[in-house]
Amino acid sequence: MTLEPDKIAAQGKLAFEDKKFIEAAELFRQAAAGYTAARAGLLAAEMMNNTSVAFLQAGKPQAALDAALGTDQIFESARDLKRQGMALGNQAAALEGLSRLDEALAAYARSAELFARAGEGDLQAMVLKSAAAIKLKTGRLTDSAFKMMGSLDVKDNPGFLERILKFFLRFIK
Repeated sequence: MTLEPDKIAAQGKLAFEDKKFIEAAELFRQAAAGYTAARAGLLAAEMMNNTSVAFLQAGKPQAALDAALGTDQIFESARDLKRQGMALGNQAAALEGLSRLDEALAAYARSAELFARAGEGDLQAMVLKSAAAIKLKTGRLTDSAFKMMGSLDVKDNPGFLERILKFFLRFIK
């Protein structure tokens, strides 16, 4: 039943690995259509998120946002916190690419919250760092420092440079 979309998705992954991002996005979109026809909604939503990531890599943030919109609600219905968080993270990255920074910050915050609830500390740290970078760009330095510190606090195994950064960020308070 889902053999054809599975094959198309595999081709999309290969194209993505080869940095053929537009081709990958189109293949993922085709796989999503196949999964939708097979009534495999979660797989279809996952493919649309893959489409979003491929478009982001291709420098097409509006197409990335269009692909990811609504997928978070599908994962929410399935009570899949991790994939819901990833979908919101993809939307946030696309919004950031469109310079819609306040919306991006809100989506990153919701994504981080979901990752925390799902016990995904590394993913939570990643989106908190993205939010901190936006705050830093917009001149909200103190708020950015607190967000960055929070992202470092939730990371399971901070590296040497991250521990040093955490040390220096304490002086910004």
